[in-house]
Amino acid sequence: MYSAYQLSWPGASLFLLIALAYAVVQYILDNFHGESSDYLGFTGIITFLVSAVLILPFVHPDMGFSMYYYSWFHVATAIGAMAGFGFLSFIQREFKNRNLKAYYYPLAIFGIGILGLIAAKVISPSIYSLVINAPHTVFGIQTGGPSTILEVSSIFFENKGFTLSRVFGNFTASGFLASILGMIILLVNILRKSKPEELLVLIWSILMLFAIYGQNRFAYYYSINVAVLSAYVGGLLLEKVKWNELSQKFKASVKSPADLSGFLKFVKIEQIIAVLAIVVVLIYPVYGAAMLYTQTTGNDPDGTWIEACLWLQSYTPDPGMNYNAIYEAPEDGELFNYPDSAYGVMSWWDYGHYIETLGHRMPNANPFQAGIGGRRGSIEEENQPGAATFLTAQSEEEATSVLEAIHPNPDKAGARYIVSDEMMSTSKFYPIAVWTLDTEGYYQPYWTGSGYQYIPSTRYFNSMESRLHLLDGNGLKQYRLVHETWAYHTQEVWYKQVYNLLYGGSIPEVDTGYIKIFEYVEGAKITGTASPNEGVNINTTILTGQGRTFEYSQSTTSDSEGRYEFTVPYSTDGPVSGETQFDTAPAGAYVVSYGDTTREVRVSEEAVLKGEEVKV
Repeated sequence: MYSAYQLSWPGASLFLLIALAYAVVQYILDNFHGESSDYLGFTGIITFLVSAVLILPFVHPDMGFSMYYYSWFHVATAIGAMAGFGFLSFIQREFKNRNLKAYYYPLAIFGIGILGLIAAKVISPSIYSLVINAPHTVFGIQTGGPSTILEVSSIFFENKGFTLSRVFGNFTASGFLASILGMIILLVNILRKSKPEELLVLIWSILMLFAIYGQNRFAYYYSINVAVLSAYVGGLLLEKVKWNELSQKFKASVKSPADLSGFLKFVKIEQIIAVLAIVVVLIYPVYGAAMLYTQTTGNDPDGTWIEACLWLQSYTPDPGMNYNAIYEAPEDGELFNYPDSAYGVMSWWDYGHYIETLGHRMPNANPFQAGIGGRRGSIEEENQPGAATFLTAQSEEEATSVLEAIHPNPDKAGARYIVSDEMMSTSKFYPIAVWTLDTEGYYQPYWTGSGYQYIPSTRYFNSMESRLHLLDGNGLKQYRLVHETWAYHTQEVWYKQVYNLLYGGSIPEVDTGYIKIFEYVEGAKITGTASPNEGVNINTTILTGQGRTFEYSQSTTSDSEGRYEFTVPYSTDGPVSGETQFDTAPAGAYVVSYGDTTREVRVSEEAVLKGEEVKV
């Protein structure tokens, strides 16, 4: 089972850590009590020998000691555990043969452990780093971007404050408190007279409690400890009221239903109270909470994401990579050779698996936290290209440079489409910024008369996410809306009200498509002449597939010779075969205006895709 677990999840070594932690403590206690620990040595060595043998056929040697693949790391940890059990048994036997004092044993283990770390640092720095960082990785509270991942955040802290709401939500108050009470009782019993099974449950439970302190996703695992410890507490309560004696009398005296009345005289009031306490305190609250989950269904992905991803699959060009094909990994240090037709889809990492499995397109970022970009250590680091860097970019040029930096070929962009939902532009925007470690200035305090409220600021509205989702890409030169889903009632209206009120905007204060898909294109070059240094405008009305309209416009000033140029992303002549089959496009021609002059301009899809010039 442990082998299957390792082949399913790279973090399975957590339970190897629990087994070793228990073994060390048990060896020490056995040594103090003068008892043999051969049972531990045999069990541990055989367990992890079998594990190593079963994992071996699945190892990819070219993966080295990476923790995230079928690598030698998983075999090495099993062999290391075998060595650990064997070494602890050997040391214990040597202590017994030499009649050494018991308290030297833990000192010897500690000293040899330190020497082992030093040796690992010299022989294999990567393994040393894994061992040293493992406690923080599992038990430490995450900072920076990882702290915004809900399942990776601490179960005891929310909005930087201590809380038990998540704990009680996972286990109920009675279940969690019973588990704590069970650990206290186990500790008291162990201090009186240690039993291996009790020590194992105690150490296992303590380490899993530390694990949920660091990351609340380990609540899945701690739920087993809550069940075991709650049952343990309930069992002790039944022992106190001599339930076993009552059970024996029942077996001896009740042979038929007629014998029940005679048996009831043996039942004591404290036994009835104990059973009621177990049912009311330990069983019913957990049962009630669990049943709520059986009456609801998951809502991820919701209908809008399903529709948007299926649209990607059906109405965007074939990227030239078969979704069901198996591709050979490149040689170590080399990049994968993508076909010229391949392209990425930019969105927040939350939605990468939707885009891949439903849309059959390659996301730039996914829930393995790949492709996020940004910074990890400090603000002094370079802001790496990725989803966070793109979505928080403060200009179209900056955002485009991120796309170009993502692609291994500097002449190509790493994404052709950008998919945004309403949450990315509202409640998820701050977590997106946190991944860059640069969160200042996106929101500012505003006095409302009854107190301060934080509202989006100029820096927020300058971000690429805001320009795309809230402002529909108006004024952008190389990004066009090609599809939107239906609208929900969301925070979008409030954000638009703030924009109009504080920044002089005039955008309609309505909910629009919950998910919007934009395409990055070369853009057609509309050129013409006017009077020197004259203001020139271009605009058109965009009609979406949902029947919604919005204005697209740009402004510029002609040069000293009267020449002007606009780069526009929309085609007025509709889609072409083999390219994006968009359902969102201008309702008519572009209108160029300067002074008293207006000109209508039509733009072909070929001109938009190839960056061709269109003369007025």
